[in-house]
Amino acid sequence: MDAKVVWLFVFVALYWSYCIFWGIKGALSARTASDYFVAGRQISIWVFILAATATSFSGWTFIGHPGLVYRDGFQYAYASFYAITIPFTGVLFLKRQWMLGKRFGFITPGEMMAYYFKSDTIRILVVLVALFFSIPYLGIQLRASGFLFNVLTDGMLSVEWGMWLLSIVVIIYVASGGLRAVAYVDSVQAVLLAGGIMLLGILCIYHLPDGRTWAELLGALTAIDPATGQARFGETTPDGYSSYIAIPGVIQFGLGLGTDSAPVGGDWTAVMILTYLIALMGIQSAPAFTMWSFGNRSPEPFAPQQVWASSFGIGLILIVFTAIQGISAHFLGANTRFLAAHPELVNNVMEKGLGGLDIMQFVGRQGMLVPQLIYLLNETAPWLVGLLSVCALAAMQSTGAAYMSTAGGMLTRDLLKHFFLINATHTQQKLYGRLGVLLIVLAALMVATTATDALVLLGGLAVAYGLQMWPALIAVCWWPYLTRQGIITGLIAGLIAVTLTENIGAQFMPWGRWPMTLHSAFWGILFNMGLAVAVSAVTQNTKEHAHRMIFHSFLREHSSLPEEKRGLIPIAWIITLTWFFFGIGPGAVIGNRIFGDPTNADTWMFGIPSIWAWQIIWWALGVGMMWFLAYKMELSKVPGKEVEALHEDIGDVKFDMDRPG
Repeated sequence: MDAKVVWLFVFVALYWSYCIFWGIKGALSARTASDYFVAGRQISIWVFILAATATSFSGWTFIGHPGLVYRDGFQYAYASFYAITIPFTGVLFLKRQWMLGKRFGFITPGEMMAYYFKSDTIRILVVLVALFFSIPYLGIQLRASGFLFNVLTDGMLSVEWGMWLLSIVVIIYVASGGLRAVAYVDSVQAVLLAGGIMLLGILCIYHLPDGRTWAELLGALTAIDPATGQARFGETTPDGYSSYIAIPGVIQFGLGLGTDSAPVGGDWTAVMILTYLIALMGIQSAPAFTMWSFGNRSPEPFAPQQVWASSFGIGLILIVFTAIQGISAHFLGANTRFLAAHPELVNNVMEKGLGGLDIMQFVGRQGMLVPQLIYLLNETAPWLVGLLSVCALAAMQSTGAAYMSTAGGMLTRDLLKHFFLINATHTQQKLYGRLGVLLIVLAALMVATTATDALVLLGGLAVAYGLQMWPALIAVCWWPYLTRQGIITGLIAGLIAVTLTENIGAQFMPWGRWPMTLHSAFWGILFNMGLAVAVSAVTQNTKEHAHRMIFHSFLREHSSLPEEKRGLIPIAWIITLTWFFFGIGPGAVIGNRIFGDPTNADTWMFGIPSIWAWQIIWWALGVGMMWFLAYKMELSKVPGKEVEALHEDIGDVKFDMDRPG
């Protein structure tokens, strides 16, 4: 057996042993339903910081993200700013959801929404969003795990066998230990994810051609042919720049991707980048993260997770090490066209890596790059192949495990217990929760096994569906004006709009995917929030408003900004809107050339393309913005007044819901 395969199984065995240990320990400590579903509200500071980070950044960050940087260049690398936009949602909502969960004893977001809006319809919709998010998202992670093991075992394990085998261990520790086991396993997975990305980045730097600067290498890759005015490699933007180092404009009007009016010069216009990053906010607004917030001992870990672990730590890793992985592949032999034109600028260590695929044949195969980078160590350090493989595996399982656990809890609490098993004991709830986990994983595996082509289409819906929870969270946490009727109407419309502007629905529509290079999540939230406000305007009810104010009066009493800081509110708005506009929005086009002419590497001020320098600067400013919001504006700090719990578990308390629908 190949040495790398031996080391792979050694490290996998160690990793699985740790997972199963926490599954057993979690099962032994889960005496009540609250213990099992939200870890008894006792997740500690460092465990949450690491676990929430691992949950936010899935195997896509490890496996798929570098491949798209390789294919599309720095215009796609703006996606690395999701290290900031994902926790931005947490800054707005996590602390306030924690306060409500502690005060009223909520265990699931469905319970919180149902009690706030006095509606079982919203409860069911929240569960549907959770399932629509979890099953395809989990299916993608599981299939990617199987693909990784298929590549690294030289085909010893088929993709399907690897996928099903890896799923067994995840089911064991998640179903046994609940959210506590998930949290402790995710803590290690966060370290493996971050460490693995950095190691691969360093590996790429080590293999770069000797004596060559970034300006020299990237200058050749992004050169414009003076005879034709076209980029020699990649596409040419409308401004005459290489698509690898320039955004192709603010917006391109017309039909979406996959139509005759598809974008010129690359897909990643400024509004595409902005709306894509807004879509990824759906990760922390998805119902699973509400349960993560409920599981904490206090809000103390929210700010450090959002600012330092995610925005600073993961942001730095993505902006630097992931970008290096993707871009370096051109100079390591992955791009056969560049190799043929500039053999002197290539250290061809990936000769066998991508099977001779030309860069233009790489569409849809972005997951191939990282396994082949790992494979570079096969001869020199097979033990490191095993370790990096486990890093990738941990990255893919981190998100999936959290969604399995929380979706199982919602099925149990919001459907079975609420509608059918009203007097279910804690033991029964834990049993049904475990069965729910098993059902969700089996559904994800069946989709991943039988609908491989549709899996990517379904997966594209996940985060966009998650974002559709924003209006409901705004209502519960901030704005009592929004009514039950408005939120329900908006949520249904938003889910429909997302479906019709994503691949799975847009293939039957004339406008294609992401019309006008605006992500499906944007179209969903446009209809969602627009209808929520409009319908709320005509459905105001004094009695229901008074009920909603129970929440908001409590939140204002415990978390309002001190009077001496209220003058900072306009400044916070200005800082946030400025960052979104110039960092990841229309103003980002300035970054194409402000630090040097994209067509002349000799003018690059920092020895790197202007677009990369712009990204680094606005990443640093984004960390500052997150610090200002989380700490200075106290959006994620511990409330000044202690939150007293009215109930330990709202499931054991009977409220008069009036059953309005």
